[in-house]
Amino acid sequence: MTRQPVLLLRRGFFICQRHAFTMQTLDSQLNLDCADALRRVEWLGDEALDRLRFGVIGFDATGVIRRYNACESSFSGLRPKNVIGRALFTDVAQCMNNYLIAQRFQDAWADCMALDATIDYVLTWRMRPTKVQMRLLCSPDRAMSYLLLRHH
Repeated sequence: MTRQPVLLLRRGFFICQRHAFTMQTLDSQLNLDCADALRRVEWLGDEALDRLRFGVIGFDATGVIRRYNACESSFSGLRPKNVIGRALFTDVAQCMNNYLIAQRFQDAWADCMALDATIDYVLTWRMRPTKVQMRLLCSPDRAMSYLLLRHH
């Protein structure tokens, strides 16, 4: 029988069989191109999420926004309290309600498949056209899906 790594949170430290790291290490090493971005962004608390230098929108399988960081709020001009609890693709970011973004998430959820794709896109809803690089992340074993956005 193979022993599974143990992961515990104690006083701000994650401890597993091979390494220990702090939440600060976790968010300082997270970037849009990080191989394990979905796992890392999930583990971040709201304060750490707000320290990231790119936008993060976390939403559930129904498309309702559950997490929205300060960087994305700054770029979009939308305050987290005004978007959390609202439908991402129909209420908040209708310019993403298309086959390039919303449909990819819907297909991944319907097929119980992981999604990890990076696209260049132009946001147009409620703002002047803004070029972004967007990473679409979801996994069938996760409750939340994420959009990571780097504004150009």
